[in-house]
Amino acid sequence: MVMNRTGAPISFLLISHTYPPVVGGSEVEAQRVCSALIRRGHRALVLCAGGDPMPPVRDWIDPAGVPVRILTRRSRGKWKDKVFAAAVARQLWQERNNYDVVYFLMQGLHLAAGLPVARLLKKPVCMKFGGSNVIPLLTHSAMGRLELAWLRRWANRILVLNPGMTAEAREYGFTDDQLLWMPNPCDPDEFSPADSAARAALRRELDIPHDAQVVLYVGRLSQEKGLLPLLRAFAMVSRKSARTTLVLVGDGPQRPELESHGRELGIPSTRIRFAGRVPIPGVVRWLRIADVFCMLSPSEGFSCALEEAMAAGLPSVVTDIPANSQLVDDNVHGLLVPVDADEAAAAALWRILQDPPLRDGMSRAARQRILDNYTLDHVCDRYERLFEEMLRSRPG
Repeated sequence: MVMNRTGAPISFLLISHTYPPVVGGSEVEAQRVCSALIRRGHRALVLCAGGDPMPPVRDWIDPAGVPVRILTRRSRGKWKDKVFAAAVARQLWQERNNYDVVYFLMQGLHLAAGLPVARLLKKPVCMKFGGSNVIPLLTHSAMGRLELAWLRRWANRILVLNPGMTAEAREYGFTDDQLLWMPNPCDPDEFSPADSAARAALRRELDIPHDAQVVLYVGRLSQEKGLLPLLRAFAMVSRKSARTTLVLVGDGPQRPELESHGRELGIPSTRIRFAGRVPIPGVVRWLRIADVFCMLSPSEGFSCALEEAMAAGLPSVVTDIPANSQLVDDNVHGLLVPVDADEAAAAALWRILQDPPLRDGMSRAARQRILDNYTLDHVCDRYERLFEEMLRSRPG
């Protein structure tokens, strides 16, 4: 057990509407960080909403060893957010002697309900926005504008994921001393490359030819992920080589459209694989047999999928947006392409697939970037420093 640098454990509430087994970058980060900080000797309690796929209980220790309190097991529809918000405010008051710091993960009605209670109790508060463009969207509603106003006045720290989010926060009135870059962590031991023998065995298990060149996407199958441009780019590549295969790991509402669009583009069904939603060990298996990772979304906060692909030693072709360019240096860890530039993406994929020395160099550099900057230990060190600073500057 590792204590923080002062030797004093810190107790914190992490408040998030969703939490694993709901799958998303913010949810996974919440679980990883809480679990790691508990192992360091700190105390965490997650407050979240219930309903499928959450277990039908109130108090739960999740598989990572994190205490979770599920506050809305029966409410449905439009009432769920209101009940959750009221329950968060009540829990903040009832548990006031059992925590030092309040951490709001993402915005929502619960943020508006909880902030005044935390302020009344003189509890230090931090809040993390889940992605780019969230702050501008909040200004479109009265409740969102109220949340932003209270955050500007009362939040000790606003956590952001990339330089673009920092610029957005400054534009809407947050000061530099409030803003803190807080990346999502990755476990490079779990997301690690396979040697040639293990890779060959995995390809046999997954029914991927040993000489196939695999382009991999991992994530939600939805419109905001830029998957139609990815299919169009892959179609151009596939016409140049019969050995290329596209694998899409994940599920979502756009899957029928993607299947139809793939047929319209003339991509043979044997050259595109919809793997569906798989657990993390299954994701690792696909990462270990792929040749290049591709993600062409126009907006991201901090892509855990890209981070994990880099940890597994994959070069990448990704859009040139702040979330991606902070991870990928062009021509070093992968190739950056403009948003909605199908031909540029196709050319980048082809270049990496046809140049093994370039691919190998990018593979080593990508993994090293994660080892040097984004491991769970690196990120938890940042959280410990943040919480200690917040306690020193708690509201008067």
